[in-house]
Amino acid sequence: MANIENSAGKPDAGLVRKGLTEALFAAVLSLGMFVLYVGLKTDQNINNELIIVQRWGLLAIFVAVAAIGRFLMVVFIKPNIDRRKLRKARQGDLDISTEKNFFHRHFLKIALLALVLYPVVIVALVGAQGSLKWVDNFGIQILIYVMLAWGLNIVVGLAGLLDLGYVAFYAVGAYSYALLSSYFGLSFWVLLPLSGILAALWGVILGFPVLRLRGDYLAIVTLAFGEIIRLVLINWTEVTKGTFGISSIPKATLFGIPFDATAGGFAKLFQLPMSSAYYKIFLFYLILMLCMLTAYVTIRLRRMPIGRAWEALREDEIACRSLGINTVTTKLTAFATGAMFGGFAGSFFAARQGFVSPESFIFLESAVVLAIVVLGGMGSLTGIAIAAIVMVGGTEALREMDFLKAVFGPDFTPELYRMLLFGLAMVVVMLFKPRGFVGSREPTAFLKERKAISGSFTKEGHG
Repeated sequence: MANIENSAGKPDAGLVRKGLTEALFAAVLSLGMFVLYVGLKTDQNINNELIIVQRWGLLAIFVAVAAIGRFLMVVFIKPNIDRRKLRKARQGDLDISTEKNFFHRHFLKIALLALVLYPVVIVALVGAQGSLKWVDNFGIQILIYVMLAWGLNIVVGLAGLLDLGYVAFYAVGAYSYALLSSYFGLSFWVLLPLSGILAALWGVILGFPVLRLRGDYLAIVTLAFGEIIRLVLINWTEVTKGTFGISSIPKATLFGIPFDATAGGFAKLFQLPMSSAYYKIFLFYLILMLCMLTAYVTIRLRRMPIGRAWEALREDEIACRSLGINTVTTKLTAFATGAMFGGFAGSFFAARQGFVSPESFIFLESAVVLAIVVLGGMGSLTGIAIAAIVMVGGTEALREMDFLKAVFGPDFTPELYRMLLFGLAMVVVMLFKPRGFVGSREPTAFLKERKAISGSFTKEGHG
């Protein structure tokens, strides 16, 4: 390790020079990347003329952060990580810990209890009206993405089929609820399973043309499928109303009890003060139950023969066929099951928003959901949930960071940089946790004892 540190424990001079060189390169690179996006800003003056506002101070902060971060990475962080890996390799330590403390053993129970108590605690802290933002933006929004990511995890994480058009099934579920409830007056509880069935049907329709495709070719076809669905929604104006969308979508009810101001409404029936928070809290628990259903079905299917067939297909399709596994039905069931949960989430989204339009189902939504699956660890429900909380919750938290204006200036709008920070977070996570937040796997079939293995062994013949 002489090339990492000298005998005094200080960084080696050669390493410092390398750090300074790479820091300078990172500064130049970030300057070229951000000069047009951060350093210059177009604005409109009082005469309605387009002017360019120079923000060199803000650009300097971005460049300095990139340079200092790269220097610390090269000189301090990476050598420390290399030393730890070398020490573990010499001692023969496993890549994962075999001993679990109380928190690890009961993590799922603690997380579920925290989610159940979350609306109650928020209402107690900020009141019914004050809880709207926290329950809706930081609760319901995150859980929708958790459900979408868990549904996509069946296709990508378990079956190994790269799907870039998952938002199409989300759109099918949303528009199924919007159209059938608006034109035929069907209730939410009837349309929720129906939307899932219709989305699963479209999953099968997508699955048939791509039976012989894998990898990049499969990704291109699924991406085209998602765009086809969006273009159909835009141009079939007689049914979908095109870009104007469908509004005044009926809300979900609690066993027939509406959340409105009528005499039979929820507030009047239980003699509570009128507030729209009750409906948001009801939606929170509803999407929480849908997420629990998704997790339960995924876990049960993974332990069944079909789930093991998905994992075998992910590892090696040729070996799958040689063992007599029907890859046609295996792929179709993966697409249909994942699409069904996307349809459930879309139906809930339409009931929550009361309005749907094609702009809500663009390719960016598929990319975000796929990024959550990859960052959380493909096949890991816990890791995907953590990734959704970090990524979606983090971008929502930017809206509350008004104190950043004191650092970057009064014109700084944090939420405009959420995608930039989202991409930066993805790069950082992939550098330190290339297998996702949760990189360990537990086999569905085992002899005598179930042992978790490192995610590094999957897809390499050891998982």
